[in-house]
Amino acid sequence: MAYLPYIQVALSILLVAGVLLQRSDASLGAGFGGEGSFGTRFTRRGGEKLLFRATIAVAILFVLSVFAPLLLGR
Repeated sequence: MAYLPYIQVALSILLVAGVLLQRSDASLGAGFGGEGSFGTRFTRRGGEKLLFRATIAVAILFVLSVFAPLLLGR
């Protein structure tokens, strides 16, 4: 399991990049309870949908890599 920290670092970098590359329509007012983008519907399409799903997959892999030593008993 000496390679696990390297995998976690790579997954964390991919996760941060995936989150930062996603488009955010929320304004500052939406963060403090204002209307913001909650009044409009937003549908992801094409590359944006792929990036969204890839970010979720990387997040799941990261969580699994964190819990792997606990589950394997090492």
